[in-house]
Amino acid sequence: MPVRTSQKGGGGENGMLMENDMILAFYKKKDHLKPVAERLFSKIEHGDMGLVVVPSVFSIELYYVLRNLTGATSVRNIISHLLTFPNVSIVPSTVGHHLGALFLMENYKLTSIFDALYAATAMSEENPDHAIVSSDRVYDGIEGLTRLDPSGV
Repeated sequence: MPVRTSQKGGGGENGMLMENDMILAFYKKKDHLKPVAERLFSKIEHGDMGLVVVPSVFSIELYYVLRNLTGATSVRNIISHLLTFPNVSIVPSTVGHHLGALFLMENYKLTSIFDALYAATAMSEENPDHAIVSSDRVYDGIEGLTRLDPSGV
């Protein structure tokens, strides 16, 4: 069950899971993926992508990535903004997601627990299309998961 859902248009159908690379690119001042992320977030805001799922673990990874670039207040502000962003649903992490992530790490040689958790959540019932939007090609070889290149979405 989602923590919070903000819907505006789009009909409420889950369209995909959004990986942290797009979140980071959208909120960072400079990132080579920023134009792609801005276009994606605009589509999400207008309801063109349906309801987009974001795993709650995004906040932990966000902190670890940004902790040396910005303070805790900035990270908290980013998380708060995403919680209120239209057509985004934050999905709580479950033991099932964690077990799935460990399975994926063992069977698909994923080295990042965050990548594995995103993939496991993308393949769960919270994301019926089993699609993940990410520039990270690590998801390409996972059976049952469809990676959507953000530049083509």
